[in-house]
Amino acid sequence: MGLLEGELGVGQRPLTDLDAEDAWLAFLRFGRLLFDVPDAPDADGLLFQYGTYSFDGPAMFTMDFTRQFEMADGYGDHDHYVQVHCELRYGPSPFLRALGRFDSWFFHGGGDDLNEWAARLSGQGAWATIHTLKPAEIRVYQEQV
Repeated sequence: MGLLEGELGVGQRPLTDLDAEDAWLAFLRFGRLLFDVPDAPDADGLLFQYGTYSFDGPAMFTMDFTRQFEMADGYGDHDHYVQVHCELRYGPSPFLRALGRFDSWFFHGGGDDLNEWAARLSGQGAWATIHTLKPAEIRVYQEQV
């Protein structure tokens, strides 16, 4: 989580100063870092997702950039995943709700190109709407799943 926070400039400026574009570019820098993970097709993945959800309060449009790492036990077998999130939350609005829900994965070692994946996502019509808005809240956190 500390590496993502470093890319976001945590401690140098408040997270509230960031917009979606700043967070996305920081996430992609974090996503380009390679780590020693198990040799499995989904051991190191990046997830871009958005939608309107009410996880812990009123419904908010949420855009979530997640990096997922597979963790192995002492025998090299899958044990669990660790996910590092950069979550941007926006106040409810009809035009954000109208964007619906979307998710897209990228896996290192999966044969796809990270830059091409990022360009496809940045080229979506929804991104044109989202990236111009200021998030009401940005959370960076890590969880085990």
